[in-house]
Amino acid sequence: MLVSDRVQDLLSRERALLGDVQTFLELHGAPPEALEHARTAARALDETFLLVVVGEFNAGKSSFVNALLGAPVLPEGVTPTTDRIYVLVHGETPGQMEPTRDPFVSRLTYPLPSLEGVALVDTPGTNAIIRQHQALTEGFLPRADLVLFLTSADRPFTESERQFLSLAARWGRSVIMVVNKADLLETQEQRAQVREFVESGARGVLGLTPPVLLISARGEQRGRASGQSDPGFHALREILKMRLSQTERTRLKLANPLATTAELLGGEEARAEAARQTLREDLSVLMDLEAQRTHHRETMLGELDGQLNRVGRLLSEFEVRADRFIDDKLRFSNLRGLMNSRELEDQFRREAVADLPDAIDRQFGSMIDRFVEANLHFWEDVQAFLIRRQPGGEVARTRFAYDRGALLEGIAGSARDHLENTTQQELARQLSRDAEDAMKGAVGGLAGGLGIGAGVGALIGATALDFTGGILAGLTLGSLGLFVLPNKRLQAHRQLRQKVDALRAGLEQIVRREYEREQERADARLRDAISPYTRFTEQEQLRLEQARTRAAELRARLEALQADVKALG
Repeated sequence: MLVSDRVQDLLSRERALLGDVQTFLELHGAPPEALEHARTAARALDETFLLVVVGEFNAGKSSFVNALLGAPVLPEGVTPTTDRIYVLVHGETPGQMEPTRDPFVSRLTYPLPSLEGVALVDTPGTNAIIRQHQALTEGFLPRADLVLFLTSADRPFTESERQFLSLAARWGRSVIMVVNKADLLETQEQRAQVREFVESGARGVLGLTPPVLLISARGEQRGRASGQSDPGFHALREILKMRLSQTERTRLKLANPLATTAELLGGEEARAEAARQTLREDLSVLMDLEAQRTHHRETMLGELDGQLNRVGRLLSEFEVRADRFIDDKLRFSNLRGLMNSRELEDQFRREAVADLPDAIDRQFGSMIDRFVEANLHFWEDVQAFLIRRQPGGEVARTRFAYDRGALLEGIAGSARDHLENTTQQELARQLSRDAEDAMKGAVGGLAGGLGIGAGVGALIGATALDFTGGILAGLTLGSLGLFVLPNKRLQAHRQLRQKVDALRAGLEQIVRREYEREQERADARLRDAISPYTRFTEQEQLRLEQARTRAAELRARLEALQADVKALG
């Protein structure tokens, strides 16, 4: 490489840029292959200039290389003869094979002055039956400084060749198109058609028209024996002489790592934008969950009003029966019956209390069933939302995707654990335990040990029977006067109203409090599950914004360097 002061300055700036880009990619969790390409680009500055020959396996690459070098360096055949990458370099010992760190790459020396300062790379076919051949070729392409893209005149520019050429365009590589087996084209018209077809195809992929040379490797080999070189080969050698001059080699050697860097920066910018979009969608999902939680709470409270109204109707029906009982029993005509308090209590149980305990139990059971069902459905929705949040292709293999995936799995795991470990019976028992003490306090501490889901009716029934102790107290034959009984009846009605109103209010307070308590538990579980991801989102938004700024700085340095390197030519 020609190392003038100007080139030395460009080299120093480029090495610094490549190091900063590699650090940037590592810091922001780029995929492993991107980091490897960044390291390869940095190493390429110190490697020999690589002239890489690519093409389909039966395009005649080995024959072409031998004809270009004017020596039988590589084996030729009608089947794929190259199962590895050969790096041909100038050396004193003909055909000496030297292994490299890569088991699929061999270094081959040959005493050819035309190879001084250049390594000519022969690759496996891009459409070889052994798929590893293509992987080898595609993996070597980012290291190329100049690409000789070989196609065949009998089937020029196939679809697989077009796809492979698009890789060269992606890495910004300089390409020379070579059409081998041109001796099969019998007329100038056919040659012009093939040239136009290849030029058009290459232009569509590369966005520019590369040199297109029609050659015959077999014709060159035969012609050399008779002293008549193939005209296409002569034109190719002239182009290569210009491209492989010291100045042009230096320019390409500097330009290619910058083209790789541009691709890597573009990839990281695309991944960062995909990550930002993913975060926006995630936040939308979390807002959706919050809206669902709010809707769930409002729906449950709305249903609770209906459930409590049904409980209120049961108490109102009891109140009507109790009023009727008071009016029927607290009369002068029933003085004998009023003397027997036990019989009076039994009558009150049969006629006024009736099926109130069972009806209350059924109503509270239905209330709890619906409450538990709605809560479990909500957590199923949480899990379903998160299962759908798979990362997109741009970020699927980045550190961002791994970190985000672990946190989302934590949220989904919380939902899954809730669904697996929380049964309807367990929730009902929890609700019962929490409400029991408050319920017993509201109804006089009777029937200890009974819960809201299992014995509300017993508590209510005991309380309803206890009404007789206050309503009918003091009704004995010896204490009754002319006006006592009517007053007692009015007093009983008032006490009944007060007790039923107090019971209704107490039940509503308890049930609402228990609904609210369970909702707060569910909210706390959801907050606890989501909070790590919320923190991650905030940190990632800051990181991505810093990455955007840093990428813009690196790209500005890259574009300035590319302009200075281009000026070398």
